[in-house]
Amino acid sequence: MDSTTPAQQGLSVAALARMTGTTADTIRYYERLGLLPKAPRNGAGYRRYGTDAIDRMKFIQGTQRLGLRLSDIADLLSIRDTGACPCGDAAVVLRKRMDEVHTEVERLSALYGELAKMVEQLPSQQCPDPAPGVWKPQPAESA
Repeated sequence: MDSTTPAQQGLSVAALARMTGTTADTIRYYERLGLLPKAPRNGAGYRRYGTDAIDRMKFIQGTQRLGLRLSDIADLLSIRDTGACPCGDAAVVLRKRMDEVHTEVERLSALYGELAKMVEQLPSQQCPDPAPGVWKPQPAESA
């Protein structure tokens, strides 16, 4: 008969990190933030996570790839933990993120335009050597 408890049989921090492609420090950090529930500890004091922690970590990682903030992820997880469908709340969070991405795309598009204008204004064959420590070449002196 096996005398080990479920807490002793669960996944270590290192095993969970390996299975989810992250680091042990990240696992501990998410636990401190409440994204992962506090794991029971074995007799030696080591955390032991259940296999449900793998699914939770994959959810966290997936939402992070979408650029969601940890506070938004925590909100979605708390709704998910009630057993209720978080779809409505997720839609609100995702729409907000879409607006942020749209704003960033517009900013980057404007930056691209500015860079293109700079490139167009650069002289071609008659570019003097720049003065030391100066990016912009100094105009040639008139003779």
